[in-house]
Amino acid sequence: MSQDQILTDPPDNSSLYPPATQIQAGSVAFKHTNLAIFLGGFSTFWLLYWVQPILPLFARTFSLSPAASSTILSISTAALALSQLPSSFISDRFGRKPVMSCAMLLAAIMTLLTTFVPDYSSLLVLRLFAGIVLAGLPAVAMAYLAEEIEVISLGKSMGVYISGSAIGGMSGRLVTALAADYFSWHIAALIVGSIGLISAVVFWQKLPASQHFHPRPLPFSQQGRRELKQAFITLLKDEGLPWLYASGFILMGCFVSLYNYIGFHLEAAPFNLRPSIIGGIFTLFLVGAVASAKAHRIAQKVGRYKALIGSMLMMLVALLLTFSPWLPLVVLGITMQTFAFFGGHTIASSWVGQRAGKTKALGASLYLSSYYLGSSVVGSMSGLFWRYGEWRGVATTLIITLVITMSLTAYKLSRIPALIS
Repeated sequence: MSQDQILTDPPDNSSLYPPATQIQAGSVAFKHTNLAIFLGGFSTFWLLYWVQPILPLFARTFSLSPAASSTILSISTAALALSQLPSSFISDRFGRKPVMSCAMLLAAIMTLLTTFVPDYSSLLVLRLFAGIVLAGLPAVAMAYLAEEIEVISLGKSMGVYISGSAIGGMSGRLVTALAADYFSWHIAALIVGSIGLISAVVFWQKLPASQHFHPRPLPFSQQGRRELKQAFITLLKDEGLPWLYASGFILMGCFVSLYNYIGFHLEAAPFNLRPSIIGGIFTLFLVGAVASAKAHRIAQKVGRYKALIGSMLMMLVALLLTFSPWLPLVVLGITMQTFAFFGGHTIASSWVGQRAGKTKALGASLYLSSYYLGSSVVGSMSGLFWRYGEWRGVATTLIITLVITMSLTAYKLSRIPALIS
């Protein structure tokens, strides 16, 4: 089997297999798959982002600056970003279900072990490994669904996975904030890891074994490396894709930066909010489910180009609102930022799939890598500007970065008529 088969999407299952051999809506297998894939999305964000609402607590516990504290999150997202491609190749060789199940199990174990860490360095090591193993979920889950679910029901299952991610991200942050406020962050880690472990067990039990997976060799041969390089060049030479990757990078970077540092802002004067109250802002992640559906409809009406740039403009206005000393306006800004992020991410990620052509799988992996790198790089670097005006310093940095990226993206994409139609 050639490397080109590794780099491109699986063939259209509807033509290779009779519909009856694929998982169909309404069947028991479909219900089990959706439950498992929901838990997969849930666990990814539950185990990845649970530390975010208690970054101020880590800063006090380990005597860290806000930027150093954010590394506890960014080291995981960076590891996840850089491990996307290796994980997809491993799943091509050893199977989707085993890789996803191991990813969930190992990430849960890493989280449980953080309960006993004695210092900051040990915590970083465990968070690094958690990010590496979690890379075995996002792209692999999408590949599994594309192979096993009938075409007409694929969108529904993808929606279930995204919903699981949003709910996992919200509930993980909320549970952590409450547990850390009333008990300790060690108890929070114990709760998060335990639920992650239960989710991994249920996932393994409920997810049907792959029926249409065919093992593919790892890209170690000279020809395989050459074809992989050519596929990279093809994608990066595309007029639109690099700017869509840049969009994912900045959308995720600004979104994560807001949630990384807004807690430091809200616990100080004039707000003086308790950690459990600050954790309540993560319920705004429910806005993400609405944003994804709305973004799809808006993009159909005005076009993806206008919808994507509009999401960035909304994010810009949202950041400006967070300068207000009036809490309701700050909350409105956070809400708008959340809506803009989920809407923009939905548009950009679906656009990548359309634009990448025969190399959709690799194109999607590159987008996810850019997306998580934005979380890591911008999420950490923006914190360095806390010393220049605290939250105002961070927000100003994000606004400048967003304006530059948005302007370049708008200009470059507008030069491609096929993209703005």
